[in-house]
Amino acid sequence: MIEAGLKPLPPSVYQLDAPPAPETPPLDGSRRADVAIIGGGIVGLATALHLAEAGVEVVVLEAQEPGWGASGANGGQLNPGLKYDPDTIEQTYGADLGRRMIAFAYDTPNRALALIKRLGIDCDARQNGTLRAAYSERAATGVEETARQCIARGMPVAIFDERKVAAATGTDRYVAAMFDARGGDVNPLSYVRGLARAAIAAGANVYGQTPARSIKRAANGWIIETDRGGVQAEKILIATNGFTDDLWSGLKQTIVPVFSAIAASEPLPAAMAKRILPSRSNVYESGRITVYYRVDAQGRLLIGGRGPMRPISKPGEIGYLLAYAQRLWPDLREIRWSHGWNSRLAMTQDHWPHLHEPDDDALIYLGCNGRGVALGTAIAEQLAARLIKGASAQLDLPVVTQKPIRFHSFWPLAVRSVVLHGRIMDRLGL
Repeated sequence: MIEAGLKPLPPSVYQLDAPPAPETPPLDGSRRADVAIIGGGIVGLATALHLAEAGVEVVVLEAQEPGWGASGANGGQLNPGLKYDPDTIEQTYGADLGRRMIAFAYDTPNRALALIKRLGIDCDARQNGTLRAAYSERAATGVEETARQCIARGMPVAIFDERKVAAATGTDRYVAAMFDARGGDVNPLSYVRGLARAAIAAGANVYGQTPARSIKRAANGWIIETDRGGVQAEKILIATNGFTDDLWSGLKQTIVPVFSAIAASEPLPAAMAKRILPSRSNVYESGRITVYYRVDAQGRLLIGGRGPMRPISKPGEIGYLLAYAQRLWPDLREIRWSHGWNSRLAMTQDHWPHLHEPDDDALIYLGCNGRGVALGTAIAEQLAARLIKGASAQLDLPVVTQKPIRFHSFWPLAVRSVVLHGRIMDRLGL
């Protein structure tokens, strides 16, 4: 169960640049709404924004404050696509839905950046492209195949050889990469706070420090109980991702919450900044255990990956990431690492995002699998339409049945084992 009371934000570097959090006082008393949303991250707030702009009375219940979880503490990357290649998506879901999924998922950075521009959110948004980089021949084969499938569909994608990827990244670590011009990045905390402000300005009611304690069926919708009040709503959306608890029966057992850790350097000296990731594209490595990095708008290097299965607050707690950064760019031995943090995100066993519709008036969305900024922003518009129009509103992701993961109670041990095995295999190039 989520504890009441506001906890400190993860100690991310984003707080240095983000605007103050908007006022989101706790719910005190009872109220009615057309739609109640549980979870004040990107999905919850963006959906609330679209609903409010359509004249729907919407309430958001957030256990802490907007952006407190991974939505405001992630790597800030806007990455196109899904886990699987386009051919696999079509083979899995058929020509109609499969093609719609591909068109939707690979366009999500454009949709996120368009929303940011429309709302005027100051969050250091950039569109410098995404590089999916391979440092082994096995990984390079997969990256090049993904790129060929994207190119065959007319996407703005290119294959970089060893020379070209070295010029883009400033390191000779990689043998190949796929460049996608649609990728970008943001300060995620600034972005979420901007979404919250926009949703509130449009008429949404956002309540912080208000964990939902129970959901019950009512004669005309749902009743959600909190510590100091309740909400009666005709429809609900649950968007709790890595912080999903036992609020909805069995939902917690459908995802694995994992910690993604990030270290941030102090701003790089000008000469060094020209040598480290000179393209300023986002990079995520193609391996069993993903490492990702970017240089932010203030010239700081941010590097992330799997970390300890507990909250951290200092870069020294993820020394393996600092050592890896120095392997990529030896110059970094001269640089001080100022911040280290992590947050929980939700992974699904099948690596697809999970969209559930357990009833005509209930939606659940979780399991972004590390692609939550762009994907969560884009799916929110469709979730809002579904909540307004019902089944006549098209969804470009499949609605799936809720299925528990076997032996879910052993997930902390399983995650450690998978990470250890993946790191060994990556080091061996297998």
